[in-house]
Amino acid sequence: YVDGWHVENANGEILGTRILLHPHETEMPFTRSLSGVTIPADITTVYIRTHDLVSGYSSQLLELPISEAATTEQYEIVR
Repeated sequence: YVDGWHVENANGEILGTRILLHPHETEMPFTRSLSGVTIPADITTVYIRTHDLVSGYSSQLLELPISEAATTEQYEIVR
C-alpha cells in the first residue's frame, strides 16, 4: 500500500513529505492532504513522488501546475 509521498521541485529537491501511518486498502479511493509546504514564488509546477512498502519510491512523478487553484479527478490545488 502507499504509505507516503514527497512534493518535489523540478530539480528533485523535497519541499514536503507526508507519511501515512497505517494501510488504507479498504478506503478506495482514499484522500489525504499535506499542508504547510513552503514553495518558492518562482516555482509554477511541483511533482508528487509516491512511496509504497513493496517498491519504495516510484520513478514516476505526477506533475502538478500550481499557478492557480484547480480540481481534477486526481488532485485538488488550493491557493
